[in-house]
Amino acid sequence: MRNIKLILRYDGTNFAGWQIQPNVRTVQEVLETAIRSVTREVRVYANASGRTDSGVHALGQVVNFFSASTIECAALMKAINANLPEDVAITSCVDVTQSFCANRDAVRKLYRYQIDDGRVPDPFLRKFAWQPRKRLDEGVMYRAARCLLGRHDFRSFETHWPNRLTSVRTITRLCVERIDGTVRVEVEADGFLYNMVRSIVGTLYHVGRGYWPEEKVRQVLEIMDRREAGPTAPPQGLFLVRVSY
Repeated sequence: MRNIKLILRYDGTNFAGWQIQPNVRTVQEVLETAIRSVTREVRVYANASGRTDSGVHALGQVVNFFSASTIECAALMKAINANLPEDVAITSCVDVTQSFCANRDAVRKLYRYQIDDGRVPDPFLRKFAWQPRKRLDEGVMYRAARCLLGRHDFRSFETHWPNRLTSVRTITRLCVERIDGTVRVEVEADGFLYNMVRSIVGTLYHVGRGYWPEEKVRQVLEIMDRREAGPTAPPQGLFLVRVSY
């Protein structure tokens, strides 16, 4: 029995998230269906690094699955891609050790959030960016976000706390910059809480548009109350960029 690791990207617009759910289209469902059609195996379980929510995209989602198939990886990737819908694609397929687990072995994840803040929204970004029509000051947002670096209790940025055993996480990188006319917020951490990135972005958005002062972000972090933070930014601007092992 082989343990096969995949890296895939997907446009989450028309998916109800990663995890299989009844009566809705999910990434896990279409991937497992494509794998079964190639390997002819009845039972296939695609184990992902994490569950992306409805409307959220991925550039580097990592998955592993076990298979008795003897098809070599290059041919397997080509065959599975041929059976996937146009909004999902596998970019890498390799054999890994039996012990590898895409979820449990992940040590860091990098998410990117994209905001199109022009007065005239770009119609080609409507599925891949938040378009609030409010010009933002990315420099102020960057300075305000610095207090979030390091190890903290991030319950102020978690929807419906508590969802996990602990809300303590370590952010190792947090960058806010303007690229090609859009504001990008990138957050890398050893783990994420439910809606954590989108809550951080919503809070920084209030700072960037001048509604809150820079120091408000530190206050929100220290108060540890989700009601004190900004809104949960919409899902279409969020991308899972990379998972590190």
